[in-house]
Amino acid sequence: MRYTVLAAGLLAAAVIPNGAVYAADTTVKGYGQGVETDSLNRPVGAAEFTDRYRELGAVALSSDADRVILTFDQGYENGYTEKILDTLKEKNVKAIFFLTGDYAKKEESLVRRMINEGHILGNHGMKHASLPKLSDSEAEDEIMSLHNYVLNNYGYEMQFFRPPCGEYSEHALETVQKCGYKTVFWSFAYVDWKTDQQPSPDEARKKLSDSAHGGEILLLHSVSATNAEILGDVIDDLRAKGFRV
Repeated sequence: MRYTVLAAGLLAAAVIPNGAVYAADTTVKGYGQGVETDSLNRPVGAAEFTDRYRELGAVALSSDADRVILTFDQGYENGYTEKILDTLKEKNVKAIFFLTGDYAKKEESLVRRMINEGHILGNHGMKHASLPKLSDSEAEDEIMSLHNYVLNNYGYEMQFFRPPCGEYSEHALETVQKCGYKTVFWSFAYVDWKTDQQPSPDEARKKLSDSAHGGEILLLHSVSATNAEILGDVIDDLRAKGFRV
C-alpha cells in the first residue's frame, strides 16, 4: 500500500475504534460542504460530516491542521492536465488525482506521469456510478474493477475513494471500507466543471483564497481552463496564508 506525508492526515482521520457498530442506513444522500463556517474558517458541513462518519473511514477534512490538500477529479481529459502537472512540479506540490475507469484506460501517459512525479491516484469509480444506488455486488465491482485495473496495468495500489456524483449512504460508506478504502469527500469546491461557463481567473482565485482553511481538502476539476491558468497563483496565495500545500 502506498503511503505519503500528504496522505497522513487522511489516514489518521479514519481510524476505526474497537467495538464500533453501525445500523447502516441505505438512504441516498448528496454531499455538500455548505456555506456556514466555524471560527477556523472551516465549512461546518464538512466538519460535521467528518465527525459523524470518521469511524466509517470517511472524511471531508484532513486532521493535518496546517495543510491544504489539492485533489482533482479526472472524469475525462480536456487538454489541461499536462499544464496542471507542470505547475505542480514547478511548485513542488503533490496532489491526489481521482480517476474514473475511462480516464485510466484512455490517458495512460498522463496517469504514468502522475505516478512518476509522486502524486497519489484515487479511485473515482470504474463507470462513475452513484454507489448507493447499486447492489452490494455492483458497488464492490465499481470500486474493485478499477482498483485491479490500475494495479495490473500501472503497478499502483489505490487506497482513497471519492464517491461519484458526491452521493453516499451509510451502507455505501461501509462497502467502501470493506473494500479496504478510505472515502474522501472535500471541504471546499466551487463550480469549476462547466467548461462553457468558466469563472474569471480573478473571481476564482479570490474565492479559493477566501475559503482557505487548515485541514482543507480542495476539490478541483482538471477540465477547467480557469483552474489551469490560476493554479500557480492559488498555491502561492495558500502558502502566503501560512498553509503547507
